[in-house]
Amino acid sequence: QLQLVESGGGLVQPGDSLRLSCAPIGFTLDYYTVAWFRQAPGKEREGVSYINNKDGDTFYRDSVRGRFTISKGSTGSTVYLQMNNLKPEDTARYYCAAVPGTAVVFTPGTFSIWGQGTQVTVSS
Repeated sequence: QLQLVESGGGLVQPGDSLRLSCAPIGFTLDYYTVAWFRQAPGKEREGVSYINNKDGDTFYRDSVRGRFTISKGSTGSTVYLQMNNLKPEDTARYYCAAVPGTAVVFTPGTFSIWGQGTQVTVSS
């Protein structure tokens, strides 16, 4: 069974940084598009960023562009989300998701493999 495991979440203060990791179990992410989604209580799951591991194409939602950076590890089997200058509105459960090839539409329904999520809380 193909699985993703996220790690790196935590409780931080505004302005702090965190790095989330997404590791695959049972496969490699070399030819997948890997995305980070987040969901805050009472809100819909929203796309944060994605990377196409084959061609390196990346995308960020407007509210995180310039603060977050998505990247793949040297082995190609782990994807990271570096989050700098965190804000209270970034508080959410962050999920890693993957789909083979290119994600034509950046919505949760496009992605077929999901992790269980990691909680990020930004509070003073």
